[in-house]
Amino acid sequence: MASIVMIAADLVAIAILALGIYFTRHRRRDLLVAFVGVNVGVLAVAVVLSGATVALGLGLGLFGVLSIIRLRSSEISQREVAYYFASLALGLIAGLSTDVSPTALGLMALIIVALYVADHPRALARSRHLTISVDRAYTDEHALASHLERVLGGPVRQLTVLQIDLVNDTTLVDVRYRASASVEVGAALSGARR
Repeated sequence: MASIVMIAADLVAIAILALGIYFTRHRRRDLLVAFVGVNVGVLAVAVVLSGATVALGLGLGLFGVLSIIRLRSSEISQREVAYYFASLALGLIAGLSTDVSPTALGLMALIIVALYVADHPRALARSRHLTISVDRAYTDEHALASHLERVLGGPVRQLTVLQIDLVNDTTLVDVRYRASASVEVGAALSGARR
């Protein structure tokens, strides 16, 4: 009976995480399927392993093996990696729990709340990250930063020159900057329309 309750708790948790939080915010159906599939698969394996005497070691080994898999068929962001880890952790917590534990349920809720807050659109809403190709070859980073601040409309916090092409007179740069307040209002309005 305890396993059924924990399985139900896991299914509710992954539905909230994948459908309620991730899909509502990011609209990537392919990753929604991946998160649910990984979670249910890990849950199933963990439930089977929970009856074994070496369940903890096998569970941690499974987590380690699955955590190094980087689905190379498409690029995923660090945000999506966090959702993968959360899906894995939810499945392991529910699957390896031999009884209905307030600690296990609390940890599952903590994972969901942590991702809800950390990935909330209003959290650090003005912080931006772009890889941008500038139509001039900049060899002076200060001049490049000044140019980017004018183009992007906000202060540059960090930049990394990825490539300078002196033949085609371009610079490829990874830039982190703070958007202006008007951009934040526009983003909030577009988020409200979704």
